[in-house]
Amino acid sequence: MSIRATLSRLGIDPYLFFLLGTVALAALLPARGLAAVVVGHAVHWVVALLFFVYGAKLSTAEVLRGLLHWRLQGAVFACTFILFPALGLAAVTLLGSALPPALATGIIFVAILPSTVQSSIAFTSISRGNVPASLCSASVSNLAGMVITPLLVMLLLHAKGGFSAGALEDIALQLLAPFAAGQLLRPILGPVLQRHRLIITIVDRGSILVVVYAAFSAGMVGGIWSRVSPESLVLVMLVDAALLALVLTVTSLAGALGFSREDRITLIFCGSKKSLASGIPMANILFPAQTVGLIVLPLMLFHQFQLFVCTLIAQRFARQPAAAPAIAAYRPGLSSRASSPGRSPASPSSAQLSRQRAR
Repeated sequence: MSIRATLSRLGIDPYLFFLLGTVALAALLPARGLAAVVVGHAVHWVVALLFFVYGAKLSTAEVLRGLLHWRLQGAVFACTFILFPALGLAAVTLLGSALPPALATGIIFVAILPSTVQSSIAFTSISRGNVPASLCSASVSNLAGMVITPLLVMLLLHAKGGFSAGALEDIALQLLAPFAAGQLLRPILGPVLQRHRLIITIVDRGSILVVVYAAFSAGMVGGIWSRVSPESLVLVMLVDAALLALVLTVTSLAGALGFSREDRITLIFCGSKKSLASGIPMANILFPAQTVGLIVLPLMLFHQFQLFVCTLIAQRFARQPAAAPAIAAYRPGLSSRASSPGRSPASPSSAQLSRQRAR
């Protein structure tokens, strides 16, 4: 078995090692002076390119069709932008001063981010869930998140000095404008991106590595890491794990709301995830450069937790037998005798089946 297959079986995304390598590079060779200026410009353009590609690949028609299932979409939306923020705020309030301010901000930031797209759909597909609804839920979450997440940051973190209203303009110019341009050019670029998915992967994951390097470089130059203790990191991991466990528990109980198995799977995977791909570029725009490295640390840890746990859940769903299809009605010559008044339905005899095949 290959190393990649082994990691996948264990629920470990190989991309995690690229992220760790980028963090190590930023620790050993942080960008300073002119190099920091160049990296800053690079971050601006790769983030714009990332959201341009998002716009070019997203089918608006599919999203609109999925919105017809309003109960499921409403449940996913409530988990993402109501339940999660409430739990995040409660966790930070309970911890008080046990966490450094930047890490506490990072916990809240994780809680107010939109859901993922790729992994939500992939896990739903593996589990034999409602894939079209999953595509719609994740896509709508990301679309809404480009507006809702900055507004929640302004509402929840403005008092802590972690956000300036001017960042909304940056969000519009750096995220929404490229996304809109991608949507306009989708008729031309959409088929190309569908045939060459490697382009999407390179832009998606490569842009995150650039932003992570810039964020952690700024943290190293600013000396912010010297103010973080191992105890704080362990506490962040525990809070991340608790948030994920609580939301997975709530979404798993969705059967009580009358959802089918397929829709319940969609709610579990779309309602419990947070997007690293959207979160890191947003953090780079919304927060001071010197603190971004610490603020996105809870998100990077949460990202790995959700991949590991959801891989195990998807494997469990995949092992469950699919719902048995309805048995086709017998042909009239056979069913009339079996379902005559006063008699319980019976299976056709071997002789009947032989005569039926002979016809």
